[in-house]
Amino acid sequence: MRILLFGGTTEGRTLAERLAELGHAVTVCVATELGAEELRHTNGLRVMVGRIPAEEIAAMAGAYDLCVDATHPYAEQISRSVRAACARGNVPLRRILRAPAEEGDCVVVPDQKGAAAFLAEQTGNIMLTTGAKELGVYAGLDPERIFARLLPTHAGLDACEALGLPHRNILAMQGPFSAELNEALFRQYKIRWVVTKDGGAAGGFEEKRTAAKKVGARVILIRRPQEDGITPEELIEEITGGLK
Repeated sequence: MRILLFGGTTEGRTLAERLAELGHAVTVCVATELGAEELRHTNGLRVMVGRIPAEEIAAMAGAYDLCVDATHPYAEQISRSVRAACARGNVPLRRILRAPAEEGDCVVVPDQKGAAAFLAEQTGNIMLTTGAKELGVYAGLDPERIFARLLPTHAGLDACEALGLPHRNILAMQGPFSAELNEALFRQYKIRWVVTKDGGAAGGFEEKRTAAKKVGARVILIRRPQEDGITPEELIEEITGGLK
């Protein structure tokens, strides 16, 4: 089977490798070189790097028997483009979803603008672990309070500088991060608020929450968009049994 898979997520990489092992011809589309690094050693995978315009996705999808969206739970734009392309080309689509985290005692907000508005009324240092794309929404806060932990890319560093963050407040690091490492970082920078997305187990959510509790910090959780999907295990079972 010819399979087009979108996503450099942990479960996306694992699923792509498993599908290749089963003998399927898999093309994996990832946004950055970091997402491709751990895939290039796998035989049977074709890796494409870069953000693909919606019209190109539509042209590509028609050449495959199945399209799999294993992008991050918050990657709404690419998911919309993939859905539209598959609908236009009548290509079967499966959405892979992570199990959601338990919200517990987190401060839950609808989006990053909500997080920024909440933090504007609070005091104490902030650790942003939500990536570089929406750093600009925190422009109204004192940059001395903000510590950004994000992937070590030029785009990420540029976003931090555009926000006016002191270089000492930029933590350009690639996970996964253990609870112990999170705790050490939160203590080092005297973090009071940790802003995160609901990345589930694969996204290290519990490690952040555990560490935050130990240092007396609070977690601000960006609510995950609601959508339907299946697990990687369910997809493998479906393909093995004959895709319908």
